[in-house]
Amino acid sequence: MKHIRHIFLLVLTIIFVACGSSDNGTEDPIGMTDDGPEEVDRSQNLLATGASANDILSNTNFDRLLIEVTFAPGFRPTEEAMNNFQDYLRENTFKDDIEVIYKEIPSPGEESFTLEEIDDLEQENRTAFNDGSTLAIYIFFADAPSDGDDLDEGLVTVGAVFRNTSMVIYERTIRILASGSGFSAQPLIDIETATLNHEFGHLFGLVNLGTVAINDHEDVDAPNHCNVPGCLMQAQLQFGTTSRVASAIGKEALTSPCSLSGTGILKLLEQQAARGSQVVPVLDPECLLDLSGNGGRPVSGS
Repeated sequence: MKHIRHIFLLVLTIIFVACGSSDNGTEDPIGMTDDGPEEVDRSQNLLATGASANDILSNTNFDRLLIEVTFAPGFRPTEEAMNNFQDYLRENTFKDDIEVIYKEIPSPGEESFTLEEIDDLEQENRTAFNDGSTLAIYIFFADAPSDGDDLDEGLVTVGAVFRNTSMVIYERTIRILASGSGFSAQPLIDIETATLNHEFGHLFGLVNLGTVAINDHEDVDAPNHCNVPGCLMQAQLQFGTTSRVASAIGKEALTSPCSLSGTGILKLLEQQAARGSQVVPVLDPECLLDLSGNGGRPVSGS
């Protein structure tokens, strides 16, 4: 009798396990399959800056944009700047379906960040990757400055890109700059907007960074930046030597094709305000022509 009871319990266990598992390898609520944890393909989000320019601009391969924003407590970007940023994306690309998801992460507790540390945080916290017709972008709003900044000397970085779908915005630095600026009624929103738009301009492939210039307008003294005065992508916003980019997956020392100068962006915004122009600069006709040539929206009037 005892032997029969054991057999009966074994049969019940087998039935329970069979009913609780999937027979086709589909993902369950915790991201597992019959073959173990599902592997996420990160390879297409680990390319060089500008490598996904056409995919961002056009709807040929991806018709949806998913932007994952992570931030340390107290350093979430303003809603107004993020709305301005999405307007900028819709104006220059064919991406009408844009979703932004926000994720607060614990403060890393760093006094400053190297790009390698920013990259490590992304690998730990990023959850959005290219999937089907969705292209994913990752932006980290940092609660500490870029390594090597000197606020007293005015040498500060407000943003940088270092891969095809990766950006960092130094939100703490932006807030410090905005607190001492009086060029507009909303300096924080304007600096955030200009920083986001400029850095994403490099993910668009500007200038000659994955999107080939139709007419020559690259600054000879500042690669990947525009030489047209007043353009969002002009060279005065950049500082530092940032010509090398990360390899596809390697952990070599990371550099950025652009480290956006806080002093430079303040100067440009102040100049725009003094001229009575829109405070946040826009892309000049040459940059717009380049984007149109690489799958972006047609230039108005063309």
